Amino acid sequence: MTGSRDLAPGRFAPARRLLGTWLLALVALGAAGSGLAQADEPAGDPAEGRKVAGTCRTCHGLEGYAKIPIAPHIGGEPAAYIEHQLDAFRAGTRTHEMMSVVAAGLSDKQIADVAAWYASQSTQVALPAGKSEDDAPELCVACHGAEGLSQLPDAPNLAGETVMYIDTQLKAFRSGKRTHEIMTEIAADLKDEEIRTLAEWYANVKLTIPPVR
Repeated sequence: MTGSRDLAPGRFAPARRLLGTWLLALVALGAAGSGLAQADEPAGDPAEGRKVAGTCRTCHGLEGYAKIPIAPHIGGEPAAYIEHQLDAFRAGTRTHEMMSVVAAGLSDKQIADVAAWYASQSTQVALPAGKSEDDAPELCVACHGAEGLSQLPDAPNLAGETVMYIDTQLKAFRSGKRTHEIMTEIAADLKDEEIRTLAEWYANVKLTIPPVR
């Protein structure tokens, strides 16, 4: 795949400036409030979360390696991101025919526990032969990394996700079906072929999550 590093110089400057401001704000908030957050939000129990994950394994696998192309890999995902998404599905601010039903039946503790379980899984990634981090899409690497591993607590891993899944999510942000402070702005100006280029970069990253015994 070629041309992934910078899809259109200058076209995404406003989104990049917004991203920079958002990242600086996250750093400041983290420095000021991480202690309070840890005190107010007890960590989930991975062992208990494994029990909850029995509900998730058909689509996401017990270790978090997706079994179907429309479901994301969630093994090794930041716990904060998983919790945030499950909270959104439960509250109805994000909707999905299956996930909305599943999340509706989960308590706060179950959400924290299952997030801790999947976050505890180890991941290994490898770029395709002949590719380096310098080839990664500049628009994405600050949050998702060149290899598709999250650089922020509330950003998902993208390594090894299917083109179908990434394409669907970016188009959802573009249309407003799904919203986020940064992703809505970034996706707004993406053309279909640019979305596919970004999706193919991360889909071509080899992801390994060891199976759970």
